[in-house]
Amino acid sequence: MTTVLVVNHEIDLEDQEAESLRRFGYTVEQCSGPTANTCPVLAGRVCPMAERADVLVYDAWASGDADGAKALINGLRELHPTVPVVLTIAGMDLDWVEERGPHKVVPLMGQPTGARLDAAIKEALGAVPA
Repeated sequence: MTTVLVVNHEIDLEDQEAESLRRFGYTVEQCSGPTANTCPVLAGRVCPMAERADVLVYDAWASGDADGAKALINGLRELHPTVPVVLTIAGMDLDWVEERGPHKVVPLMGQPTGARLDAAIKEALGAVPA
């Protein structure tokens, strides 16, 4: 079973995403991110929760602002290069999001429904979406 770490600055949205993913058969861990917790990634250390995950689903605003978000995602890619990242982006398009290279993420623009999250996770893991 695939383990997903869901990180979102909005606890209600995080709970909705996690519950949707559980219905799709994923094992889910949740973290409110650096706005609510001390984040090892922003301190340059590996994250034990990310280490246990097969894929990371991060809200683009998990750190609370655009500069912090870029630092967080780049830190994740540096410290956890083998764990794919799905980046949920509810609002505006972000010019720093990389879809290739060492800081690659799978962006998910708009509403992160269970079906859309499932498809993005499969894409991130290299599977063909159903």
